[in-house]
Amino acid sequence: MITNIGNKSTTHRCCNSVKYYLLLLLVLSISFQQRNGNYVLADEDEDEGVSGEVIKRGPAEGQVKRRVRRRGILRRKETSVASLLFPGVAPEEYATDDLIPMWVELVESKKTQVPFDYYDLPVCPGPSVGALQRMRKNLGAKLQGYNIKPSPYAIRTLNDIGCTAVCMVKITPKKLRWLRKLVERQYRVHVSLDGLPVLMRSKDLNYAVRGYPVGFKAPPSFTGLKQDEYYLYNHLRFTISYNKDPSFEGMRIVGFDVHPVSIHHEFDDEVKSDSKLETCDPEKGEKVINDPASYLALRMSDDETPPKNTLDVVYSYEVEWVKSALSWSDRWDIYLVGSPDDEVHYFAIVNSLMIVIFLSGSIATVLLRTLRKDITAYNELANSIEDAEEAQTGWKLVHGDVFRPPKDYALFLSVAVGTGAQLGMAVSTTILLALLRVINFMNKGQALTTIIVLYVLSGSIAGYTSSRLYKFFEAQSWKQNTVITAAAFPGLLVVMFVCLDIFLALAGAATAVSIWTIIALFLLWLCVSTPLVFVGSYFGFRAPKIEVPTKTNQISRFIPDAPWHCKLPYSMVLGGILPFGSVCIEMFFILGALWLHQIYYVVGFLLLVIIILVISCAEVGIMMCYMQLSAEDHQWWWRSFLNTASAGGYLFLYCLWFLSTKLDLVGFLPILVYLTYMSMLSLAFALFCGSIGFLSCFTFNKMIYGALKVD
Repeated sequence: MITNIGNKSTTHRCCNSVKYYLLLLLVLSISFQQRNGNYVLADEDEDEGVSGEVIKRGPAEGQVKRRVRRRGILRRKETSVASLLFPGVAPEEYATDDLIPMWVELVESKKTQVPFDYYDLPVCPGPSVGALQRMRKNLGAKLQGYNIKPSPYAIRTLNDIGCTAVCMVKITPKKLRWLRKLVERQYRVHVSLDGLPVLMRSKDLNYAVRGYPVGFKAPPSFTGLKQDEYYLYNHLRFTISYNKDPSFEGMRIVGFDVHPVSIHHEFDDEVKSDSKLETCDPEKGEKVINDPASYLALRMSDDETPPKNTLDVVYSYEVEWVKSALSWSDRWDIYLVGSPDDEVHYFAIVNSLMIVIFLSGSIATVLLRTLRKDITAYNELANSIEDAEEAQTGWKLVHGDVFRPPKDYALFLSVAVGTGAQLGMAVSTTILLALLRVINFMNKGQALTTIIVLYVLSGSIAGYTSSRLYKFFEAQSWKQNTVITAAAFPGLLVVMFVCLDIFLALAGAATAVSIWTIIALFLLWLCVSTPLVFVGSYFGFRAPKIEVPTKTNQISRFIPDAPWHCKLPYSMVLGGILPFGSVCIEMFFILGALWLHQIYYVVGFLLLVIIILVISCAEVGIMMCYMQLSAEDHQWWWRSFLNTASAGGYLFLYCLWFLSTKLDLVGFLPILVYLTYMSMLSLAFALFCGSIGFLSCFTFNKMIYGALKVD
């Protein structure tokens, strides 16, 4: 009589293949990042100047032009960066003496990730703006604290402006200490003109960086003092490049640069916008330059009698228009300096495809061949031997228990799978809309709004998936299941967000969300998401129970001692490596865009990586579930979810590595902001991967046990 049909040896060979492959993949992934990390991040080639600020090296003028090659149907064709970053946006043309609004954005730093509003600083007040002239903000922009306002600087087309005083500001000691702190933590001011962010760059020094610093810090060797000295940039020299061509009327703006200057203006007690200062006279036509003898120090003067309790600062600016041969479609090329190139994304896709190919090959050669032999042998044994039960071994032996509902936390398992399906639908639909150019990832507020709205509208998918699983588990508390599905994940995120928002509000950060925005989110969940979850649950519970090919025994079968790789938490450690390895390089680019202000625009690559992630999760879940069933362990429900959901844990560890090596955060609050948002992302990633693994294993088990002849 045959008592063993190749299960033990097959399982042993399968486990060895998986272990060897996991080790090889881990080495290849680490070596790939070591070879390409210096190329991906511009911060690796940063220099530190006298001011202590960080600048990015870029190409010299004339070498900036960069086009993206895209494969056409018959040949490769070149597409401008502008058409990819802003699809469908037409250039705006200006006539002479047109008033062009300049907008001020957030004042932020890579060292803190806690931005502030521009007008919270002691600066000149901006012009009064009516309600109809204010830029409307969507929900995503409000959640991000993105609030742009008109600047105090007047710009007119082709009108060069000499040094012009804007106003005088009296800085109190409290504000003075705050400004010194902002300079210490390298805060930068971001302004934009005609949709172009301002650049601080130098053709001679060959560098370019977005925004301009609030000030700079000079060491004692530079100042001759015993301690570091802080200086304020109070004069801005704007250089606006424009393009004229007979093919269109007027002119187009193709560049927006700034050169900040620190200068102590000599003035009387009162300074107005039309005042002429000795150090700032537009009639002289002299450019204001940085001179160590006239730097504006951020400290109270000791020379005045009687001493003042404020620091009087005059803000000024000048504007120069320069004709350029650069076309409007190529004006964004300089902003991509330091951003990951297309070739690096190709390497990332190849890395992910290699994971899928090796994994698919392992499944095809080991798992499918073994399954075919097992099913054929089992069916022949059932036809030729009367006492077939005694000859059954391996995964067929548990056919009477494999579809037994989980005895622990069946409610939470169904809720987790339903939430993962909802997240997958929302993110995938958002990427498809971006690929179809319905939305633009460059507009982060619009992208975040789209994800939130699609997540809310996908509530019926969560309710339907959760209720069908919960009904299959023969549970009766359908109301509890529906309420927890609607409230568990959104409620957890809202609690984390509100706690973080309290800290941001106490710090006066611009990203602190108002109570009205939080109420709007609550109403969106209460009035839209929750009813859709109830609708999905209604149809899920009304649908017939999921049919399985085998009957469940009344008494559960004894589970023998399984190999170590089939037990928790070892199976979770092994199962999460491959799904995370398929996306780790792309996550490097995404984290750079989120925290290092790089530009991410390759949506097609992102969609392909998501598809590869789904395939990896499905194949890893199926292989590990087969090894568990071959060890006669029929409690696979939670394990199939956790084995692939552990990829979220690897993602969080990767975020910690990114924090320690690529970010230079200072203080408790910036680290709290980073960890809070990354824990939200890791949790959502874990739920998505876990639901893919669970549903794949469920489908796989129905297929293999449906192919058996079981009495």
